[in-house]
Formats: sequence, C-alpha cells, structure tokens
Amino acid sequence: MPLNRAEREQFLAEPHVAALSVDSGEEGRAPLTLPIWYQYQPGGDIWINTGLGSRKERLITRAGRFSLMVDRLEPTTRYVSVEGPVVSTSPSTKELLREISSRYLPPEKVDAYVDFAWREHGEQVVITMRPQRWIGSDLGRI
Repeated sequence: MPLNRAEREQFLAEPHVAALSVDSGEEGRAPLTLPIWYQYQPGGDIWINTGLGSRKERLITRAGRFSLMVDRLEPTTRYVSVEGPVVSTSPSTKELLREISSRYLPPEKVDAYVDFAWREHGEQVVITMRPQRWIGSDLGRI
C-alpha cells in the first residue's frame, strides 16, 4: 500500500541507516551505493556528513543530486526512497557531527565517537539535499 506524504516523511525521520546511491559517472558502471547516516525532519531537507574529497563527495558534487532509500522488516515491511538535488555543501562542525551521531548511537557512546571521528576521519563536509521525488510503500506482513 503506498504511503502518503506524512507517512513517508515520518518514516524517513526515524533513525534508519540509509542506502545512498549516486551516479558513478562512468559508462557501463553501476551507481555507487553504500550505507550512510543521515539527518532529516519532516518537511525539511536531508543532510549527510562525509569526507571532503572522498569518492562519494566527488560523485555527489559532479552529479548534483543523490538518492537515499530506507527500509524495515518489522512490524511490517516498509520502505521510502527519496531523490533530489544538492542545495548546499559546507564544512562540517563538531556540533553537526554530534547531532548526527546522537541520532544513531547510545548517549554514552556519542562523545567518544565524535572525538574519534573528528580526529581520524579527516576534513568533513555536510551535503544537503532537497527531497524532490518520493516513493514509499508498506507491504504489510510478508
């Protein structure tokens, strides 16, 4: 059963690990698809945090857009896929890293992870995407 707008947005706002896909830019090669943390509030834009100069960042910059897909199996099989243009890229901050880490990690692990990631992952950027095309469905109990 298709999800309405409010259902799609609410589901996307939950802390799922997304599958990000972006055009590889190479003929005969599949898109780059990989898991990623993201941040989203219903009605807003989506942002991700990634390494400056990483393959992912370079491909997103070149394509100017990307897609995310999130899903679950329980209590029913449900998914949402969203695609749209990049509306901004800016340097990441420790505060943004803390915000996205808090979405996915238990509170007692956030500070240690943020310190590690800030120190070890190199320069990071925040890439913001405006949701433009949505697909979402709840397939019920399968």
